[in-house]
Amino acid sequence: MNLRVLGCSGSIALDNRTTSFLLDEHVLVDAGTGVGDLTLDELAAIDHIVLTHSHLDHVLGIPLIADSVMQRRLAMTPFRPIQVHGLAETLDALRQHVFNNVIWPDFTRLPHEGRPILELVPFRTGDHLALAGLQIEVLPAWHTVPACGFAVDTPSGLWVFTGDTGPNPALWERLRGRPIAQLVIETAFNDDERALAEISRHLSPSMLAAELLHLDVDSDTSIAITHVKPGEMAAVTGQLAALDLPLPVFALTRGERYRF
Repeated sequence: MNLRVLGCSGSIALDNRTTSFLLDEHVLVDAGTGVGDLTLDELAAIDHIVLTHSHLDHVLGIPLIADSVMQRRLAMTPFRPIQVHGLAETLDALRQHVFNNVIWPDFTRLPHEGRPILELVPFRTGDHLALAGLQIEVLPAWHTVPACGFAVDTPSGLWVFTGDTGPNPALWERLRGRPIAQLVIETAFNDDERALAEISRHLSPSMLAAELLHLDVDSDTSIAITHVKPGEMAAVTGQLAALDLPLPVFALTRGERYRF
């Protein structure tokens, strides 16, 4: 599996893009501002978007993708809508607050109700999805809105993305004993803002260290942090360097590519 990091920041600033990962050519994990770095042909090739939750920094690219690629997708033979996969609550939020003909046109009914460019497809935590040749498991997350993460089977082991989450014992139970090639886990705040991290159900470096004690890892597992707020990277990485962690932890960078 090929992974392209389109966005891995907790918000926007110069050279900061919000969460989005491209798996091979046809599956997008979250649709933050990072999708804007794809060419029109690359956007048109996306068949599936899998969402961790409904917050704006993870979904704002969906309406713009639909608008940009509609004519190219309609010209495909056979025509296939882009399938947007998410928890029922996430998809309901999109219907009510994005595709409501106030914030954005309803591309789940356009250009024709019987032939829309977007199809919303619900899943539940624990489901296994077969999408564009990839096997994706929906993992539990603990956030301020219903949320999830994903584990993708690869020849090297699982690629795991936690999504936005606070302390998450259910996740570690699900992953126990399973080989993990890479764990991408959020660390949104530095420890000076730990109280804010706890309220908003995110992680800080000391909270991450406590979480990683529950993870079965070996020397082949790579651990990458994501969702750090702009301007906070030096504080977060400095605090992580001072902790006794089971394996080295590094920060993802926009534009990186991996093959698993």
